[in-house]
Amino acid sequence: MFTTPYPANAPGQDQLVWKILFDRQTALLHKRAAPAFCQGLARLGLRREAIPDIGELSATVREHTGWQLAPVGRPFEPAAFFELLAERKFPIVTRIRLMRAFDFSPEPDLFHDLFGHVPMLLDEGLANFLHTLGLAYRAQPVGSPARARLWALYFFTAEFGLVQHEGQPRLYGAGLLSSAGEIHHCINEHTPRPTFNLATVLQTPVTGTRYQDQYFVLPAWEQLTDCVAELAGLLAAA
Repeated sequence: MFTTPYPANAPGQDQLVWKILFDRQTALLHKRAAPAFCQGLARLGLRREAIPDIGELSATVREHTGWQLAPVGRPFEPAAFFELLAERKFPIVTRIRLMRAFDFSPEPDLFHDLFGHVPMLLDEGLANFLHTLGLAYRAQPVGSPARARLWALYFFTAEFGLVQHEGQPRLYGAGLLSSAGEIHHCINEHTPRPTFNLATVLQTPVTGTRYQDQYFVLPAWEQLTDCVAELAGLLAAA
């Protein structure tokens, strides 16, 4: 299932893509990213100069939240993905996007996973939330509508979520943190950004191949943890 960790001597083209993306995203995210992301990025010590070693990052994440990073060759189907979450493992795709896909990559890639997801895994609340989703997905029978609801919840939080901070919506979803095009679409004044409501999110269709129609904003970071208590009842009714 897993590939070997991304080598330190990554091809020059990949290193260039990483450097350009790192510079562009850090500039775009100034005063737009959630505090948890900024704190995680600083603690990991990610640098523009080189693609980080996945094994070293995994050791750091495990020290802080008990999670591990699992290098994979390609994105997983939801069932395999949630099974990893249930084991406190997060898959890291080892290929990086091509230059023509700088603004928007329809599938997760190395930059999306390392830059977007891994800093957030250092936040205990987010890490525990993902673990709960994995366990909940595992508990549902194959083909259950509840599994699609859990995928929607993951999608509109860990991938495309925002949180209110000091009166402004801040980005914490990896699909936003790693995509210039998605950021510009999200912050456009015409793009709906409704307040996060668990029942609504569970029923919202997922769009994976284009910019999102809307983005949900948590009123406070603590609500991500609080909504877990509501999850069981809503899944039973799904």
